[in-house]
Amino acid sequence: MSDLLNLLTDIEGVSVGHATNLSLGSGVTAIVFDEPAVASGSVLGGAPGGRDTALLDPSMVVDAVDAFVLSGGSAFGLDAAGGVQAGLREMGRGFQVGPVRIPIVPQAILMDLLNGGDKDWGLHSPYRDMGYEAVKAARKGAFDLGTVGAGTGATTATFKGGLGSASAVSSTGHRIAAIVAVNAVGTTTIGEGPHFWAAPFEKSGEFGGLGMPDQMDHKLRLKGVKTTATTIGAVVTDASLIKAEAHRLSIAAHDGLARAVLPAHLPLDGDTIFAASTGKQQRNDMASLMELCHLAGIVMARAIARGVYEATALPVRGAQMAWRDRYAAGR
Repeated sequence: MSDLLNLLTDIEGVSVGHATNLSLGSGVTAIVFDEPAVASGSVLGGAPGGRDTALLDPSMVVDAVDAFVLSGGSAFGLDAAGGVQAGLREMGRGFQVGPVRIPIVPQAILMDLLNGGDKDWGLHSPYRDMGYEAVKAARKGAFDLGTVGAGTGATTATFKGGLGSASAVSSTGHRIAAIVAVNAVGTTTIGEGPHFWAAPFEKSGEFGGLGMPDQMDHKLRLKGVKTTATTIGAVVTDASLIKAEAHRLSIAAHDGLARAVLPAHLPLDGDTIFAASTGKQQRNDMASLMELCHLAGIVMARAIARGVYEATALPVRGAQMAWRDRYAAGR
């Protein structure tokens, strides 16, 4: 469809906002729904960090959320959800409990404390204020990728990580899109070259159009064994889903993570993927759900490669090289 931006905001009723601090080497991304969205999620990494993720279990009572938050800062970054809640509260958003409204804002964090940025922030971390900044910046339409928001301080085993997004349309006209901050222990690229593991799923040269290399290199490449990492993200569709179906969609999106990162879901990753439905388009058959699960893996894989492809190195001493530093010259 001609109006697609290949971004999460291709889903009607979804806005995205970033707060980026390059000197800190970290940031926050807020994903805001115009109306509460049916939501779930799944965690397959061994070292996760999150806030209000337990309520996403299909057996829990609350079935809709006002926003998702993706953040750097490791456990310090969990303050970001408070800032997003503050912004949503100003807007009159939240789950009604008597006269009180409580914004429902699940969050996932990644570890970016060792990337060379200045983390000497004093008594309180800056993440609550950054969360507020991100939600206030949330807009529909185009948004930046790469070294922005939750992808600001992200790294991988081979190149600078970043924030990526991608979208698709099913055969029945349902839209689905992914957003992800790529901060993996493993690598999104093959061997020592420029090719991406996600290459078989690429659309329109969105991450270089290089295809697959002539020879495959499966050698284990890790960022380190004394740090934690984490790839965190969300898939959102306009197709109507119940909470259990959203949970299944999040699991299917992890398949895309495993196709785009080698290895994935390690003991020191905290790989977490949320899923949500805005319910703008009706569906009630198994065939459409299975296709959405299929596409969830594909858009997640593409978004991961885009996050690394679009990233630029942090402006700090000793910063990890970006893919563009080595391969973008002359392209």
